[in-house]
This record gives sequence, C-alpha cells and structure tokens, in this order.
Amino acid sequence: MDNFLKRKQDILSKQDKSSKQSWDKKIVKLCEKINKSENYYTTSSCAGRIVLIIDDKRRENVFLQVYHDLIKFKELKNDLGRISFSHPPPLKLLAHSCSRINNTDKGKSVVNESLVEKFNEINFEAINSRVIRGQMIKFKQEPPILHVACRTLEDAQKLVDKARLSGWKRSGIIITGKRFVVELMSTEKLEFLIMNNNRLLVNNEFLELIVKKSNDNLKEGWGKIDRLT
Repeated sequence: MDNFLKRKQDILSKQDKSSKQSWDKKIVKLCEKINKSENYYTTSSCAGRIVLIIDDKRRENVFLQVYHDLIKFKELKNDLGRISFSHPPPLKLLAHSCSRINNTDKGKSVVNESLVEKFNEINFEAINSRVIRGQMIKFKQEPPILHVACRTLEDAQKLVDKARLSGWKRSGIIITGKRFVVELMSTEKLEFLIMNNNRLLVNNEFLELIVKKSNDNLKEGWGKIDRLT
C-alpha cells in the first residue's frame, strides 16, 4: 500500500469526536463516489447551510442558529425573536468542518456528522446574555463546499475541470509540499448584518425576500451536487 492510500485509510477510518452524529444525505452519494476511487478521498464536506452568527472576530465560531435545510419566514422570525430576548438560549460552540466521511469495519463509507447538528457540549450558560447584548449578528447563507485529497496534480486538475463544468465555479487546487487538495465550492451565497444590539435591522418584507433567495440558492447548490454525483 502506497503512502496516499495509507493516508486515505487513516482519514476515512477516524472516528468523529462530535457529540452528535447524523447523515448529510444531500452530499453523501457524491462523497461515496469520490472515495471509491484510488486517486481521491474526501476530507470534509458541507451541502450548504444558513447560519445566524455573532460578528466578532475575537470569538471563533459562535453560532446562534444553524439550518441545513430550507427555511420558512416564520421559523427565521421566531429564532431572531428568541435571540433578541434579554435572556436568550445558551450559546454553543460549533466546530469547523461540516461533515466527514468515515469508514465502518465493513469498508462502507458513513457520514457521521453534519454541522447543522454538530453542537459541542461547551455551554456558555453563564455568559449567554452578555455575549449577545451589544453584538452585531450576521445572517449567512453559504454554498456547498467539499475538500478532496488527490493522488497527483493531474488527478486534481481533472476533478477541478469536471466540477466547473457542473457549476462549481469557485474550485481550485491547494498544493502543500507534495500533497494536492481540491477545494470545490459553489458561488451562491448571501451575507449581511441582520441585528445590532438586540435590534432587528430589516423589516418583514426584506426577511421574506431573503428567505426565498436563500432557499433558491440552497436548491441550486444541491442541484450542482447532483450533477457532479
């Protein structure tokens, strides 16, 4: 077994350390297809998401709400209302990666975490209201993203070319020493400040437009996943 296959086996056999594990059904088939090849393996993946996040560079990954599916206006409005309370629900820290493909003992690949449910046990109960109070909150809708380790530079370029033909326009090759990783990313995204100092900065009409556009973007990204699968 060469070094590439050894690394692949090691990465795909690692157990997830998250407290919750679930299937990311919208991207699992694509990851399984990639991992069947001797020339590729996935290191992380996300099928797209919508998040409400504290806009503070001093605090890393403080997410107030994460959605991995289509959202409804009422759902978003209610969640924003809860955030604006003087005593909001406890904040929890989210890890970086959205999902990882692991192997079972039988060699079958399994997605055992998705960012929408990957809340750590770290609980900011003691500081939750003070953390939110006075902070700016961002709304972010993010496209699918996938990182794939490739055996050779030629293999990496083949994957990038195929991905771009399927609509993954923001795709490229990351070279570290003799290792090649392809970052596949779509382009559908939204990002703006939605709350400041516990006050909503937009009206209901704008929120309804954002919900529709975000859902359209998610569906477009899922279509690109299907085309590449």
